[in-house]
Amino acid sequence: MEFAGALRQAIQASGLTLERIRHRLGRRGLTVSVATLSYWQRGRSRPRSRNVVVALEEILQVPSGALTELLDDSAPTGPAVRGALGPGPAGADGRGRPVRELWPDPDRYAGLVGQLDRSGDHRLERLSIHDVYRLDEARRSWTLSVRTVLRAAGDDIDRVVCVHQTGGAEPSGGSGALPPDGVPGPAGGVSATAGEPPAGGGKADLAQVRYCRPGRIRAEGGLMAFELVFDRVLSAGDTAVVEYDLGPVGEPPYDSYDRRFSHPVHDYVAIIQFAGDRLPARCYGYTAESSRAPRQRLGELWIGTSGSANIAVGAVRRGIVGIEWEWH
Repeated sequence: MEFAGALRQAIQASGLTLERIRHRLGRRGLTVSVATLSYWQRGRSRPRSRNVVVALEEILQVPSGALTELLDDSAPTGPAVRGALGPGPAGADGRGRPVRELWPDPDRYAGLVGQLDRSGDHRLERLSIHDVYRLDEARRSWTLSVRTVLRAAGDDIDRVVCVHQTGGAEPSGGSGALPPDGVPGPAGGVSATAGEPPAGGGKADLAQVRYCRPGRIRAEGGLMAFELVFDRVLSAGDTAVVEYDLGPVGEPPYDSYDRRFSHPVHDYVAIIQFAGDRLPARCYGYTAESSRAPRQRLGELWIGTSGSANIAVGAVRRGIVGIEWEWH
């Protein structure tokens, strides 16, 4: 139904009738009836041809991948990652994986994000995402700073949804009413611990939000999902920059950090900052197709005199990109 909802929103935003869409597809040599288009947007059936969905993205003027990436394994997709560090792994059967399989607990992920407003997510183009993950000297807590640049591919878009693993598993980034929202946390942030605390005893705080404000926040079992409401409603072509910090989160030591991409991103940079004099023996970049797929190492990363390592990847489609390190 996620694909159906995204298609329906895109059609409504375009102002085109189903007949006009059928006609424009026909001019490209693609035959699709009005009834079939209606079935697709109502979730009664799904496209079998990826080429048709690519054409729909162009006709409806949504970002490349906004619809094809929601097909799950109903149609072939490209590599999970491509760009400066080489192609990511393709699926064993040449097909993409459902978005929810990027997360250790797919059902919990679907339950949390289903409570948030993602109506504009598929009409937002992710220009860049920059993560700075900081591990304290004792390796007992971490913080995360995120900067995301977005561009609207439609009108009346006022928010984006973000998802992060904050406990009970290795920390990761994601990336977008309802029981009680978060309550004020330290430093003017918003606590995401309403309801059950994250697994592992860690407390996740959404703090220091800049150029936006927090909307609804949901957290359960070490997974945190929240809306960031822009400081203005975007029209097609408008850009928005959002920044936020998570943590500090007290959790057992981790030996990796990753981001899980459910939407294409033009440019991704992750920096891992190690506090203190003790640095890992080695550090590597990696990709993975899903949370249960094996990691594919991209090569060793240099840890500089600043005690940090970084990875930069261009033209990310869907999948997992991360950094792992070894202490001995």
